[in-house]
Amino acid sequence: MVSKELKDHRREKRIFVARSILAAVIVGLLAAVLLARYHYLQIQQYDVFQTLSDKNRMQLQSVVPTRGLIFDRHGRLLAENQPTFALTIVKERVSDLPGMIEELKHVVTLDDEALASFYKRLKQRRRPYESVPLKVKLTEDEIARISVDRHRFPGVEVEADLIRHYPYSDLLAHLVGYVGRISEKELQKVDEANYSGTQYYGKLGVERHYENLLHGTTGFQTVEVDARGRALRVLDRRAPIPGKNLTLSLDVDLQAVATAALGQFRGAVVVIEVETGGVLALVSTPSFNPNLFVTGIDSASYAAYRNSLDIPLFNRALRGQYPPGSTIKPFVALAGLNSGTISASTRVWDPGFYQLKTDSRKYRDWKRIGHGWMNLHDSLMESCDIFFYDLAFKAGVDTLEDYLARFGYGQLIALDIDDAKTGVLPSREWKKKNRKQPWFPGDSLNMGIGQGFMLTTPLQLAVGTMVLARKGDWIMPRLVQGEGDPELPVTPTPPRVELENEDYWDLVFSGMEAVMHARKGTARTSAIGAPYRIAGKTGTAQVVGIAQGELYDESKLAERHRDHGLFVGFAPADKPQIALAVVVENGGGGSKAAAPVARKIFDAWLVPESRIQTVSEGKPNAIP
Repeated sequence: MVSKELKDHRREKRIFVARSILAAVIVGLLAAVLLARYHYLQIQQYDVFQTLSDKNRMQLQSVVPTRGLIFDRHGRLLAENQPTFALTIVKERVSDLPGMIEELKHVVTLDDEALASFYKRLKQRRRPYESVPLKVKLTEDEIARISVDRHRFPGVEVEADLIRHYPYSDLLAHLVGYVGRISEKELQKVDEANYSGTQYYGKLGVERHYENLLHGTTGFQTVEVDARGRALRVLDRRAPIPGKNLTLSLDVDLQAVATAALGQFRGAVVVIEVETGGVLALVSTPSFNPNLFVTGIDSASYAAYRNSLDIPLFNRALRGQYPPGSTIKPFVALAGLNSGTISASTRVWDPGFYQLKTDSRKYRDWKRIGHGWMNLHDSLMESCDIFFYDLAFKAGVDTLEDYLARFGYGQLIALDIDDAKTGVLPSREWKKKNRKQPWFPGDSLNMGIGQGFMLTTPLQLAVGTMVLARKGDWIMPRLVQGEGDPELPVTPTPPRVELENEDYWDLVFSGMEAVMHARKGTARTSAIGAPYRIAGKTGTAQVVGIAQGELYDESKLAERHRDHGLFVGFAPADKPQIALAVVVENGGGGSKAAAPVARKIFDAWLVPESRIQTVSEGKPNAIP
């Protein structure tokens, strides 16, 4: 018989009770941990998570100020802001950026250059959730296609934008300049907060020099957004301060006249108002279209500009350095008069050449048979080189350098014009430092007729002529009107050019007036029929050297090896209103190439009925 074991109910009860207690303890501990965590999150860390929640719900956005406009002296708009639409991406809201861009290619046209530019801007410093433009100037069709497929592209928006536009295109490119995409290097120079969200920065000309005034002050707004990042409402806003509008001393009509007068020649013109120092025209031809650079120029167009032999991107008016030739003679004459080297009655025999006693070389006059006996007045009128060789030799380099410097040569002499070259005003120290040689008497001879080592810019020639017209009374040239405006730059004015005898001015002016109106004046044909008197001086600058005894034959030289033609002058001669400098590259003598250009400019300013009314007639031919 098998015994049957009976169940131990007491033992089972003890096990059940123990397990229940253990389970209750575990549940209690878990509940306590949960409550502690809840207390930590909801009470202790309330401020932290409230802030994080607000960050998901609210965004701080930059509000870019409207860039200031630029006008000419008559109120004509030179730089404006045109509304457009751009396709932008907020990187933080995109999980797969390359994949989404590939999908976007099926909706809008995206070329490799646009993509490269986008990724470059993406690497620049920016605020979180700040949009980056992928494509600008969307068409209406592209905007419609993006709107239909918007749900497929989180983080992609179509944003309204203002794009800089230059109505006069290449006519004013070198003067007004242009804006372009702000670079990382430029971001490091500016106030990061004030340029938050800014896409454009002044790159050249007035746009760059007055960037701080034109840009304005960035505003900010707090925006409530939904889960997809779309703005629901503006919670707080600090309005931006628009950039300052600028009015230039420039006259667009005169700029067009000067450009048209240069025609197909490479060259430069600078025209300055004598009374105020305001720059009325600043021309460099050929030019370029600044509108192509605003949103990023394509490779083909930039290569065309860069590889052109005519270098349209080069500002000849400010950076072109040319031998001044005979245009320097009025200033050399003043140096000779005031230093006592010559007088009004000084006469020099011109047999067609000048020779130093210790040098076998013959320094030729432009007129091979010579001019005979010449005084100061006739030497200016006929541009006699021999008279000025003799003057320069007797005065010496120290006197020449001193007096030419008083008129701004070899210096930067403009209030608000960037990138101008200083030219070269040679001296003993300059030659020793740059050529490792002493100064020779022959160097002084060349300097006396604006050749040799001396180089000037068209701007310097115009400024020196303006100071000459003002009889030595300096005023700094400037592009922007508003003298006394605390926001505009102020630069110390050079001292007045003082002469021992004020009659010296009139002696030189008389010779310059004879250049234009006397029977033997070198530019007499350019003044025929003028209802006003002009004081001027022609100049010719050699591009290639000519051997001793060899005649200059323009027809045997390549076009780019021919002489440059120059002219400086002011009018009316008795009460000057404008002063100018003209340089025509490879145009030949100044009387043939540059003086006719000056006459058209003088007429446009002084004879109202001759002024060209439409700038379209004055646009230069440039690479598109």
